[in-house]
Amino acid sequence: MCWLAEVEKIYAIIETGGKQYKVTPGQTIDVERLDVAEGDTVELDRVLVIANGDRVTVGKPTVDGAKVIATSQGEGKGKKIIVFKYKPKVRYRKKTGHRQFYTRLIIDKIVGPEAMPGKPMKKVRRRKKEEVMASGT
Repeated sequence: MCWLAEVEKIYAIIETGGKQYKVTPGQTIDVERLDVAEGDTVELDRVLVIANGDRVTVGKPTVDGAKVIATSQGEGKGKKIIVFKYKPKVRYRKKTGHRQFYTRLIIDKIVGPEAMPGKPMKKVRRRKKEEVMASGT
């Protein structure tokens, strides 16, 4: 029986355009329209969670120093949505349509906070609250 080395599975949950996406390197995703040209790289810094194997880093609300680097593959339009407004007994009918623009991204790599140069992250220590006695002193 052949034993294969386990490949580290890294993924991140990012937020862009008001939506959250679970991404892995090499994945293609369609996000809300971004102002980037085709072939340019994009740094998405709103990283909510990074998981590398069994190590999981959860942000509060984002992971400091983490980012996802992606390459733009151009823009496109989504599927057409039909909006039909109707009111009975008053002869009111209105039909409109909508096609949402999106940007297609290919995820190149996920950079964790430990790979960022600069000062190390410091621990936040909570201070104990002093109790106020009933007499006010």
